[in-house]
Amino acid sequence: MPNIATILKAEISRVARKEVRAEIETLRKASAQHRSAIAALRRQVDSLEKELRRAHKGAARVRSSPDAAASTEQAPARRFSAARLAAHRGKLGLSAAAYGQLVGVSGQTIYHWEQGKARPRAAQLQALAGVRGMGKRDVQQHLSAA
Repeated sequence: MPNIATILKAEISRVARKEVRAEIETLRKASAQHRSAIAALRRQVDSLEKELRRAHKGAARVRSSPDAAASTEQAPARRFSAARLAAHRGKLGLSAAAYGQLVGVSGQTIYHWEQGKARPRAAQLQALAGVRGMGKRDVQQHLSAA
C-alpha cells in the first residue's frame, strides 16, 4: 500500500498547479491587453508627432510667404523633382560634388535633395533650372573654368 504522505503530497501539488495555471492565464490575458493598448498609444503618438511636423512646416511656409511672393513676381514658379535631379546628374555623368559646384551648394546637399530629405529654396531652384539648360560640353567648360 502506498504511503499516504506521498499521495497527499502529489494531490496537493496537482491542485496547486491547477490553481497557478488559472492565475497565470488571467495574467497572460491582461498582459496581452496591456501590450495592445501600448501599441495603440504609440501609433497615436506617432501620428500626432507627424501632424505636428506638418503644422510646423506649414507655419514656416506661411512665415516665408512674403519673401517667396516677391521672388515669384520676378521669375516663374519652378517645380522640383528629386528623381529628375538624380536622372539629370546621371545623364551628365557628374558626381554630387561636381553637380553641387555648378548649382552653388555642397555635394551633400545634392545628395539630400535626391533622397528627398531636403528641398531646394527658390534661389537654388533658379540655379538648378540654369544647370538643366546646360549640355555636357557646357558643364565641362564651366567646371574647368571654376
